[in-house]
Amino acid sequence: MPAIALGVGASHSTLMNTHWDEVVHTEGAGAFRDSLDEVNRRLTEIRPDVAVIVGSNHFRGFWLDLIPSFTLGVGEVVASGESGTPHGPQRTDPTFARDVAGHLVESGVDVAVSARLQIDHGQSHAIQYLLKGIDVPVVPLVVNVFANPLPTLARCAHLGSRLAEAIEATAAGRTVVVIASGGLSHRLPWPSDWAAPQGDDEEFMVDAWLNGRGEWERFDTRRREIIVAAQPCLSEEFDRRFLADLEAGRLGDYLHLSTAELEQAAGNGGQELRTWLVMAAALGFAPGTALCYSPMPEWLTGMGTAVIEPDPTRRT
Repeated sequence: MPAIALGVGASHSTLMNTHWDEVVHTEGAGAFRDSLDEVNRRLTEIRPDVAVIVGSNHFRGFWLDLIPSFTLGVGEVVASGESGTPHGPQRTDPTFARDVAGHLVESGVDVAVSARLQIDHGQSHAIQYLLKGIDVPVVPLVVNVFANPLPTLARCAHLGSRLAEAIEATAAGRTVVVIASGGLSHRLPWPSDWAAPQGDDEEFMVDAWLNGRGEWERFDTRRREIIVAAQPCLSEEFDRRFLADLEAGRLGDYLHLSTAELEQAAGNGGQELRTWLVMAAALGFAPGTALCYSPMPEWLTGMGTAVIEPDPTRRT
């Protein structure tokens, strides 16, 4: 039996926690929530020993003073707790995480490590919903998806392939699940170029990104106001095509896209789909199953959920 028992991709949105009562598309919201519950049931049945969560960070643990392309949490993991998401120290497996990091570096993947990693809803949303009631240590893998220049999609897939090798080599009988958090299409009211903000809101955002280390809460109220006031910008056609390609095992076809091309197709928030590509590559780009797609303008995001079963005959 392969060490990786399941791959999961799921969108995240803190507006699920804070604005559920204001939802107009209640059927879609309910369908997405039910799909998260379905994944939770499957993970409960698997009873994994470790959950590797590939996600983003919305400038609560990383700042413009230093943002690696890829960072693995190998020690303490502390969740920010914004907007009703999990708060405080999370259960971890530092020995396993350090072994994976060492294997990645030895295989030629430059991954930064953090012995005290602060995560936000880019990963804690998955802990809240997908791992609900499951007492499992988490290993966060943070991908830079917001501060240009971003890692190429091909490099993300390469990381995923090597991640699978690292897990297989170091699992030592553990059952591992790989969860990707983020996407699908959406546009955040953030500056397209942090070096050249346009207007007061963008200047405030860049100030928060640059000076928030250790005091991100000081910026969070206005940040939240800017995001809640944003107009939705979804690409339902792209989202449905992406999920169809996941089901067909064709996500490798996206690796040629540039950062600019992905943003044009799926918005700046669509850059989070790098996390899905890491996960899919770790599963050998095997065909998967889309559990739900709900375009949710109230949450500014095309919300999707999918799973990929391991196929030992396929590798990137």
